[in-house]
Amino acid sequence: QVQLVESGGGLVQPGGSLRVSCAASESIFSIDVMGWYRQAPGKEREWVALIASGGTTNYKDSVKGRFTIARDNAKNTLSLQMNSLKPEDTAVYYCSAYNGVRYWGQGIQVTVSS
Repeated sequence: QVQLVESGGGLVQPGGSLRVSCAASESIFSIDVMGWYRQAPGKEREWVALIASGGTTNYKDSVKGRFTIARDNAKNTLSLQMNSLKPEDTAVYYCSAYNGVRYWGQGIQVTVSS
């Protein structure tokens, strides 16, 4: 069972940048898809960015051009670089791994506010 631990969240002003990371407890080399999801207060969890084992990425339209997902199979980590942040990006961000079974991290708060 893969355990995922997020780090790097916090408070940032609109227009600022933040990087969240996810450390996996075992090798992610063969994990089909890893991704970042988020859940804002009163809303359902939504996917934000996905990356396949071969490196193909996919982004939610509202974050395209601002967010970059990356995976490091050697270090068993996943990251999300978030630039030009907006208040509507405020949410708890979750790391996810899918390999026939979905695994979730515990989530980390990202708050965009002046």
